Amino acid sequence: MIRTAFTAVLLLATAQPFAARDALAASGPRLKELVAVTAELVRIGDLVDDAGIAANIAVFRAPNLGETGAVEVSRIAAALAPHHIRNLDTAGLHEVVVTRLSRAIAVAEIEERLIRAIAGRYGFGDARNLAVATDRPLQTLHVEVSATAELAVARLHVDPRSGRFDVSFELPGSAAARRLPLRITGTVSETVEAAMLIRAVARGDVIAAADFVVERRRKAEFINGAIAADQAVGLAAQRPLRPGELLRATDLAKPEVVRRNQSVTIVYQVPGITLTVRGKALEAGAVGDLINVANVQSNRTVQATIEGPGRVAIAAAVRPIAVASAPVAQDWPVAPPAAAAPAPMPQASPMLQPAPPTLPLPSVSLLSRTP
Repeated sequence: MIRTAFTAVLLLATAQPFAARDALAASGPRLKELVAVTAELVRIGDLVDDAGIAANIAVFRAPNLGETGAVEVSRIAAALAPHHIRNLDTAGLHEVVVTRLSRAIAVAEIEERLIRAIAGRYGFGDARNLAVATDRPLQTLHVEVSATAELAVARLHVDPRSGRFDVSFELPGSAAARRLPLRITGTVSETVEAAMLIRAVARGDVIAAADFVVERRRKAEFINGAIAADQAVGLAAQRPLRPGELLRATDLAKPEVVRRNQSVTIVYQVPGITLTVRGKALEAGAVGDLINVANVQSNRTVQATIEGPGRVAIAAAVRPIAVASAPVAQDWPVAPPAAAAPAPMPQASPMLQPAPPTLPLPSVSLLSRTP
């Protein structure tokens, strides 16, 4: 027990000088490993903790806005020597990394601001349907952190026919912006959603949503027959199509459900009556198409509308039924008192009687075997 207590006292006495030294080091100037500044100059207080009255003295030029640089510790020590920074704790560092903070204006933000300036003007439509192509690649702009205003259009010219634009921006409250390339030239165009194939499609295949991807394309391409994505689903390819092709209206059509010379069922239907007979399609077609069909019983040709696979219908011509209107009472004039003879009573015209109603009858000669 006595031995253990003696060992503890010895360790405590040995640790006191080290603790005093660490406290002294902590209270003195200490070099920072990572430094972030917003000004153009790096000051002693940016580099050293507890720099005292020398904290506001500038010793280095800061990197450009948004950039990072490194300074060797030997250079820092030489810069601090004239300012009586003694007992500097370098913490074993070889260099100090300095970053100049900035507000970054990304390329997407620049394009979005440009599109908003053009949208709804010069004959162009909504901003979400516009795309710009600049003559030179855009780059992220770095300005002062304090410059929080939005890019403002100082000058803008757009040719509605070609879409060529020339725009100059400015950024209120930023000195750095006056040194940046804020004039942009290029072309603006309207875009629409288009369908681009991602697999090969054979002739006659019906296009499904999984066969293509939707991407934005220039509206001018649709003049050549490109078709919107929502209109492509359910149509059939009229020729073999390769992956990467833009679906066009000339390459697609409604799928044929009736082939030429195919046996079909001809349907004739009126209220209360439905007649069917076998026929042969003389033309191919899709649902809704009007084609010529031969009645195999009467050997006559009729026109019918395709309703589905192997089924066509003949439209019934409905004749309107004549309806008699009720007679209208008429007030006759009273004879004047001085008249020698009473005026003869007018003879009422006979009321027209309606023809007996007739129901439209099917053309039996077309749908039944001739005797």
